[in-house]
Amino acid sequence: MPRTADPTDIPKRLLDAGRDLFLQQGYNATGIQQITDTAGVPKGSFYNHFSSKEAFATAVAERYAAFMQLSWTRMLATAPEAPMAAIRHVFAQMTAYHERHAECPSGCLIGNFASEIALVSESCRQTLLAAQLGWRERLAGLIRAAQAEGVVRDDIDATELSALTWAAWQGALLRVKVEGSVQPLRDTVALLLDRLYPRLSSH
Repeated sequence: MPRTADPTDIPKRLLDAGRDLFLQQGYNATGIQQITDTAGVPKGSFYNHFSSKEAFATAVAERYAAFMQLSWTRMLATAPEAPMAAIRHVFAQMTAYHERHAECPSGCLIGNFASEIALVSESCRQTLLAAQLGWRERLAGLIRAAQAEGVVRDDIDATELSALTWAAWQGALLRVKVEGSVQPLRDTVALLLDRLYPRLSSH
């Protein structure tokens, strides 16, 4: 197999392979041999970089969390200035991403890991929590700005509304896997943004 002088090449190939396999088939169904085979590296090299499968999964989750934050930055860079329009733009972009991968829906690695290993790995749980909070804080900032403009209800705190949105979005991603369609994402986003978010008329 090809050798490289770049010391980051092998761990990067392992992390890329692990991310893809974990998304496709989950943590428990993925073995280290399969990861190294997919990465095209000797199995022994895995333990030169990661002490265990759990430590590896934590590193994969950390990398995925960084990707999520980068995705938010990129989406907001092309979003309208008005905060509510920006929220709609972000969810349209995320829905479009999952629609492009509709033939093999993988959901969100953070949500997937939460159901498999959060209760058995404290390091993974902390990483997943930080990733989730990062996503929710970005959305909460937009919600807060939209509340200040008077277009989003303010009887629910922005942080709480963002947390509810995260929970609904993750649930919709699970439905996508079962139903084989991104329609649950569209329906959930429409219900949240058109029915739950708008400022109450009595205000």
